[in-house]
Amino acid sequence: MKLLSVVIPSYNSQDYMNFCIESLLPGGEDVEILIVNDGSKDRTAEIADEYARKYPTIVKAIHQENGGHGEAVNTGIRNATGLYFKVVDSDDWVDVRAYLKILDSIRNFVKEDNLVDMILSNYVYEKEGSKYKKIMKYETVFPEGKIFTWDEAKEFRKGQYIMMHSIIYRTQLLKDCGLQLPKHTFYVDNLFVCYPLPYVKTLYYLNVDFYRYFIGRADQSVNENVMIKRLDHQFRVNRLMVENIPLKNIESENLRSYLFHHLEIVTVISTIMSIRSKSEENLMKKKELLKFIKETDPELYHNIRYGLLGQLTNLPGKVGRSISIGAYKISQKIVGFN
Repeated sequence: MKLLSVVIPSYNSQDYMNFCIESLLPGGEDVEILIVNDGSKDRTAEIADEYARKYPTIVKAIHQENGGHGEAVNTGIRNATGLYFKVVDSDDWVDVRAYLKILDSIRNFVKEDNLVDMILSNYVYEKEGSKYKKIMKYETVFPEGKIFTWDEAKEFRKGQYIMMHSIIYRTQLLKDCGLQLPKHTFYVDNLFVCYPLPYVKTLYYLNVDFYRYFIGRADQSVNENVMIKRLDHQFRVNRLMVENIPLKNIESENLRSYLFHHLEIVTVISTIMSIRSKSEENLMKKKELLKFIKETDPELYHNIRYGLLGQLTNLPGKVGRSISIGAYKISQKIVGFN
């Protein structure tokens, strides 16, 4: 059996997917690379097939009608045969030395017959034009080099989040928890991260800079102008997170605290982007979202709405909205997102 399945969701990725795939090939026969061509209109399918022919025991090309990033991940989960599962977007790549250390750790889990539910590592913002690279590390939160539970995790700082880039799930856990990402929807990575977390009982953290997250292309989904155009997707994911993450039923106080932390920032982004859009329609949708959260989980609403971030991003009137945007810009510089 393969140690690791890596799915590469690929849509019109001909210009950069080679670099991504080449960074994963050093895993050799311990890894299966699933290139999911999501209805591309360029040479993505051809490139995927070329790699599958060249590395028939490592690379598998899967072709499907366009269903969006989430459906490509769903397809990857359905086809994965490895013990662990990782998503690497086609414009990103991995550090080889860190990659090999992660595979060594998985080999040890197998040898000791003790498969952890989730492996975490660091990721690097490879921001175009940026002189200094921001690295998201977790050494202040998680113990290193040992299997641990949520009870041993420490508090996350503001701006410190678990993202798709930092996690490797046990494949069977993903299948057992029933994760199904929505089709034709952007920003589903938040669901991929948070939905399975209540099922995760054991974790392992390697303090290595494994994932390289490229950011800076004008057409990227995290580009602010693109996010404003796709606000409906952001609102949809925000609602799905509130509906499907049962905060009240989570026994671990540390995990519950983290999930609230993650939901808070997703809601703040929804709020700020609606303000940045300068659209009355989007401002109304923002109000509807907050009303939905209040009706679904009053305690969550109170914490989000009246916490510091909530107060700063829901100030009334044009002056209030200007202050909210100013607070957001400051947090951008501090946290380094977008």
